[in-house]
Amino acid sequence: MSISPLASSSSPACAASDSLADSFATSYAGVVAFIAVAAEGNFAKAGDRLGIGRSAVSRSVQKLEDQLGTRLFLRTTRSTSLTVEGKRFYEQCHPGVEHIVRALDDMRELREGPPAGQLRVCSTVGFGRKVVAPLLQAFRAAHPGISVELLLDDGPTDFTTDRVDISFRNGRMEDSQVIARKVIPMQMMLCASPEYAARHGLPDSVDAIGRHRCVNFRLASGRVYEWEFKVDGRLRKVTPPAMLTFNDADLVLQAVLDGHGLAQIAGYQACEHLRAGTLVACLPHHAPDDRGHYLCFLSRQHLPTRMRVFIDYMTERIRALDLQIIDSLSPPAT
Repeated sequence: MSISPLASSSSPACAASDSLADSFATSYAGVVAFIAVAAEGNFAKAGDRLGIGRSAVSRSVQKLEDQLGTRLFLRTTRSTSLTVEGKRFYEQCHPGVEHIVRALDDMRELREGPPAGQLRVCSTVGFGRKVVAPLLQAFRAAHPGISVELLLDDGPTDFTTDRVDISFRNGRMEDSQVIARKVIPMQMMLCASPEYAARHGLPDSVDAIGRHRCVNFRLASGRVYEWEFKVDGRLRKVTPPAMLTFNDADLVLQAVLDGHGLAQIAGYQACEHLRAGTLVACLPHHAPDDRGHYLCFLSRQHLPTRMRVFIDYMTERIRALDLQIIDSLSPPAT
């Protein structure tokens, strides 16, 4: 019976397979021990460097020599030196081991050393522009070894495809695949300009909103944002007919400031205007209270130092900003 060339042990494919099997069979512990002995000049110093005993180093090298079928060292009671084959093997192995050591040191520095490297950060457009971006200059000054790329996008974050390290998200977190740290509550306040209030009055109930001019926000998904209120302890959603609709939160805010109508606006956008009197609040006692601004990432395990310092810095600095408004508003008249 003839033997197929594919099955022949002398075929190139089979020879390559044997070589691969042999390389895997070689003791990598033996290679490391061999490199250490060659660098230190004797087995005892190599054992000290590796944190193991001299006899363990000797056994590893002996096993490697047996597997290679070659003597790598000339050993006497006074000295240890490389054989001709040992020198050749060292020249071929040493660069690879050095690359591995540098790679391990680099990963250790990323984890434990001074923060360095690039961060790719994503945020919703309004929050990123108003809150995150203004904090980046001070963060970079504190951590000059870290470069930050900030992407503004109101759509969902694909951490893997978009290579995103950290994402700022708004609303309610329902994705169980990510770690979400709530930075601050997301207060949603129905607002109007004083001029609009003087001309048209303000709604005295959720049902009265439909009789007013309204400005809506269109989400990245294409849906119009539903206004949310707490009525008798329950969540109630309203999508009023709108005179104007935008897919940019800043344009919604500007339309309200210009007196074009009512809109439900996030607290981080409205707080300064409410304090300055350029906006007035409507129905603050019906504002929803279960939304938040979240800092999201994929895993708590093995976070690089650059991610840990960014998360801690942003959490602390954002919480220090005076973005909460509901508690400072006057209670409704009784």
